Amino acid sequence: MQPLSGMLVVDFTRYLPGAFASRELLELGARVVCIEPPGGDPMRSTAPTWDAALRAGKESRELDLKRDPGPALELMRQADVVLESFRPGVAARLGIGPDQASERSVYCSITGFGVGNRHQQRAGHDLNYVGWAGALWDTAPASPPVQIADFAAGALGAVTKILAGLLERERTGKGCRVVVSMTQGSHRLVSHQLGGEPVPRLLTGGQACYRIYETADRRHLTVAALEPAFFRRLTELLDRPELAERQFDVDQEALAAELAALLKTRSMAEWLELFDTEDVCVGPVATIAEAAADWG
Repeated sequence: MQPLSGMLVVDFTRYLPGAFASRELLELGARVVCIEPPGGDPMRSTAPTWDAALRAGKESRELDLKRDPGPALELMRQADVVLESFRPGVAARLGIGPDQASERSVYCSITGFGVGNRHQQRAGHDLNYVGWAGALWDTAPASPPVQIADFAAGALGAVTKILAGLLERERTGKGCRVVVSMTQGSHRLVSHQLGGEPVPRLLTGGQACYRIYETADRRHLTVAALEPAFFRRLTELLDRPELAERQFDVDQEALAAELAALLKTRSMAEWLELFDTEDVCVGPVATIAEAAADWG
């Protein structure tokens, strides 16, 4: 699908959230023009391969907005979408705020903490946002394996709201301003747990049937056999069907220890071959390269 074909996105953002968001809009057919500071987006020097991957297919222009925002304003007047990620108030001071955008533009600000609260000017990065959001409570001090606030709450949250804004423009002829808070968005990802969980840390290591286990070759398997039927079949294939009766025992660590010992007797490839056609909810911890071969 190329539903955004013919639309122009002007991207003033820096680092991961905005770059990922505008890449998603590019995938949907939009033309994306990135306005970078002199010397380019800081990510170009700090993580050049990431920058190259997220910037592929986009146009880039280096402009000193403090000295002359004119060329940027010219692009903004043509833009269907304007994307920025400065702290609240900075874009306006640079002369590229929502008041300078076309009335038909969807103007989206990706922020750390939103606006109108005591945190709005606070500096932060992904790890800070998910910490403030309560998303690390179950797993700290371990770091999350992917930048949840940047990519899910920030980038994809922005894309969702931008697409909704463009749909509304089709109805009304007018654009809108959208503010995305990466912290609030991250909190929404866990807020359904405020009323409690059926089992403590149900999906974050509390249950033996929903964990990651090491194999004989020091690779790892993901076991997510939550439903009794899946766990029962898994225990049968492990030649330990009696373990199925202990799926929801109070002592989950004892059950996990037995599963760990069993799964460490074969290589990851051997287990995957055994489980390949079975409904057991078991899979590999693939490398990024292996995953790209299947899904890239």
